[in-house]
Amino acid sequence: MSRDERKISSVPPLLLLFLVAALCAQGIWSRYLSDPSVTVTALPTPPSASILKVAALGQPDVLARVLMLWLQAFDYQPGVSIAFRDLDYVRLEVWLERILQLDPQFEYPLLAAARLYGEVADEVKQRRMLKFTARQFRRDPQVRWQWMAHAVYIAKHRLEDLDLALDLARELHALPATDAIPSWVRQMHIFVLEDMGELESAKVLLGGLLESGEITDRHEQWFLSQRLHELEQRSEGH
Repeated sequence: MSRDERKISSVPPLLLLFLVAALCAQGIWSRYLSDPSVTVTALPTPPSASILKVAALGQPDVLARVLMLWLQAFDYQPGVSIAFRDLDYVRLEVWLERILQLDPQFEYPLLAAARLYGEVADEVKQRRMLKFTARQFRRDPQVRWQWMAHAVYIAKHRLEDLDLALDLARELHALPATDAIPSWVRQMHIFVLEDMGELESAKVLLGGLLESGEITDRHEQWFLSQRLHELEQRSEGH
């Protein structure tokens, strides 16, 4: 059984009681309150890491999952649905940080930062989530590389900030080559350079990569060879 498939009996009774009470209170609130006016509740300031550690009752991974469920459902309040972009992202970032502190191996906060909160139509908030993702990546790059790769995608295609995409991609390139990290992840900077019009730099890097023998998969070798050929043709066209 994986860490994410724990039996309900493993949940501390007080924590389970708290969760059940919260759900019941929400149901009663939405069913019986007839006040037609709708009040939107702001995202509260998260407790300190030390308080959450005590509240976890020795089960920080369980509390991390409970808090993530609550946080992700916060945009649905009685009588109103709040767009992600309307949340307080300063507090949101701290909540995600606290959840990761409770369980550093729980990757869902990073998924939420990169694919939910990081793709809202608000550049300032997108950049905040990208910075958060990059900061968390640096704490455990061998595990969290996929979220950094998605941050490169957001910077390149959503923000259209190729300089930022290149900076993030270069951090992935700096990772040591391991079987856990696909080679294409470490080579993202080459394709960002291509998009920036830096064709000669991309050609040199891509050619050197093919000659190094680092790429052993024949399908990937063929793909990169084709990209190199396309770059050479584009350079000649210029």
